[in-house]
Amino acid sequence: MAMQVGMTLPIMEPDLDRRLLRTWVEAVDRGPYSSLAFGERMVFSNPDAMALMGACAAWTERVRLVTTIFIATLHSPVLLAKHIATADMLSNGRVTIGVGIGGREEDYAAVGADIALRKQAELARRVDTMRRVWAGEHVVPGVARAVGPAPVQAGGPPVLAGAMGPKAIAAASAWADGVCGMSFGPDVGEIERGFALVRQCWADAGRPAPHCGTSLWFALGDNAREQMRTHLKRYFTWLPPGEVDAIAAHAGFAGSAAELKTLLRQIADTGADEVMLISTSSDPDQVDRVADLIG
Repeated sequence: MAMQVGMTLPIMEPDLDRRLLRTWVEAVDRGPYSSLAFGERMVFSNPDAMALMGACAAWTERVRLVTTIFIATLHSPVLLAKHIATADMLSNGRVTIGVGIGGREEDYAAVGADIALRKQAELARRVDTMRRVWAGEHVVPGVARAVGPAPVQAGGPPVLAGAMGPKAIAAASAWADGVCGMSFGPDVGEIERGFALVRQCWADAGRPAPHCGTSLWFALGDNAREQMRTHLKRYFTWLPPGEVDAIAAHAGFAGSAAELKTLLRQIADTGADEVMLISTSSDPDQVDRVADLIG
């Protein structure tokens, strides 16, 4: 099967409103994209991921809705399972969940979550609880009733791990349906080596072949690098300014549409199942420009 291409909503950009978000969502839904993605962050101006998922379920008819990622260790797994099952119902079974433990301590502090639970083993336990909820098991002590609604997808939505390092990938092979990674470069060799490790870990664990997904920031046009730099300097609020400057000078794809098409072809050659493009501008014209190049 050919590699699929998803589009991430520009939720880390400033001055978002209902009109702009809906324009993006509907443009992605009518385009050639496989998925509409968005992530979670607390100490920032981005919309709440759970509320946004409900809106996207209502505003779309076709694309899958993918979280990249829910920081599952910030939430009650039962409540998170209920939110996700509701979104699966509202979208008629078009939800895929990427989960992880996150990289920002400030997000844990913002919601009063225990930073000591920011561990892969805890993530695995929470995913297990969520799947038990989706299966209709009685997970509330002393209560002989299930937490609904039941998801449309049998057994619940696919669950991907936002895992990139060897230890995280190995841990995820025990419970995830695959990975939704990230390539900062982007670096095709790095992506290929990462997918090889993912496939090996899943095989060693006796699991079915995993979904291999990655993502990358992109900017198109004559001012692409400056657009990229502006976006990343706004995004990396938790890093020292000098470190952010160094990252922004080279991270992400900044170039022409033809060069992006070549890069996507190279990523497809790694055996990737899907790549998520992360916009560095809120201009909805980017959705159509990328749609033209992927066909």
